[in-house]
Amino acid sequence: MTAKVFTIAQQKGGAGKTTLAAQLAIAWIAQRRRIAVVDIDPQGSLSHWIELRRQSMGSAIGFTPSTLSGWRLAGEVERLMRLHDALLIDSPPHAMTEARIAVRAATLVIVPVQPSPLDLWATRPTLELARAEHRPVLLVVNRMPSRATLAHDMIGKLAAYEIGVARTTIGNRIAFAASMAVGSGVVETEPGSPAAQEIIALGEEIWNATPAAS
Repeated sequence: MTAKVFTIAQQKGGAGKTTLAAQLAIAWIAQRRRIAVVDIDPQGSLSHWIELRRQSMGSAIGFTPSTLSGWRLAGEVERLMRLHDALLIDSPPHAMTEARIAVRAATLVIVPVQPSPLDLWATRPTLELARAEHRPVLLVVNRMPSRATLAHDMIGKLAAYEIGVARTTIGNRIAFAASMAVGSGVVETEPGSPAAQEIIALGEEIWNATPAAS
């Protein structure tokens, strides 16, 4: 059986795409899953986090890292799928051609969105891209305020898009940024915390809802 391929895509910047990729990777390797992490975003934020992890842990970072341009992605995905249970691809926010390649490679496209009308409207191009490539989508509500009637109303409106919405939401928690700053995930820096519980629950929801690629 070949690997699941998760492309995290969002053409709007600042939605938490890289943080979600890193946190899911660490949650999954903690469950002894074989994970590859692929950074094709020219900003290189995920690669910088990987380098921080190497500085603190050496070569035993727990997953296979890969940094490359989107043009080389198809061949790299094929290679990595033979050796891993899942691939996580951090796609570029604005490069349409490379984002399309990343979406096309996916078993599931994960789209983080903050709970505000502006963020929801800005997500439409990403959803249209996935639809054009005939790829299933799961919206993940990220940076959810602890008390926000508007946020809950926005989650209800997501149903109008006729796409999957994760039951698990990710809170607006400093623990995520703090763990990223040291090349770690919250399941490592704050095990048992609400942040760690959220990312574990989201990881299992995504994993169980997604068949392996054929």
